[in-house]
Amino acid sequence: MKRLAVYCGSATPEDPRYVALAREVGEELARRGIGVVYGGGRLGLMGALAAGALEAGGEVVGVIPEAMVAAEVANPDCTELHVVATMHERKQAFTDLSDGFLTLPGGVGTMDELWEAVSWAQLGYHSKPVGLLNAFGFYDGLIAFAAHMASVGFVREAHRGILIAENELGALLQRMEAYQPHKPIFRMTAEEL
Repeated sequence: MKRLAVYCGSATPEDPRYVALAREVGEELARRGIGVVYGGGRLGLMGALAAGALEAGGEVVGVIPEAMVAAEVANPDCTELHVVATMHERKQAFTDLSDGFLTLPGGVGTMDELWEAVSWAQLGYHSKPVGLLNAFGFYDGLIAFAAHMASVGFVREAHRGILIAENELGALLQRMEAYQPHKPIFRMTAEEL
């Protein structure tokens, strides 16, 4: 994995652990020679992620919609900053520019990005690993819900391993590196669906 799309919040929660985590993830990815592709913002966890990676000498590729540039939240320090017209173009660029997806704590936008990466993997639009860093137990409920969707039958057996969740970054990156793509829906027969 040479580049990972990192999804995280643009907010700054009151609990300082979240911003510190984002900075540490940026630093560690840079130390491992993994470039960061992210939302291109300078605020919240996004800004901390980019700062950590840049300060450790890493590559940081931002992808930001024009409307956010106009709102003056774009990070001018990125190695590269791609300005796109829409959020749809932004998410496509994340997929095109990365070798996998790493999700840190975040809100609605982060969830949108995570679930699109999972959905696109199920369908066959990409065959890249989708990682979820469950720091501080932030995603315990989400992980339980994903298991519930599978147990009820809304996630096929072949796709249960798409979402890779770990509590520690090192373990998560190791599992993402070892990820073996599954059989996507686009290649399944009617009997398999």
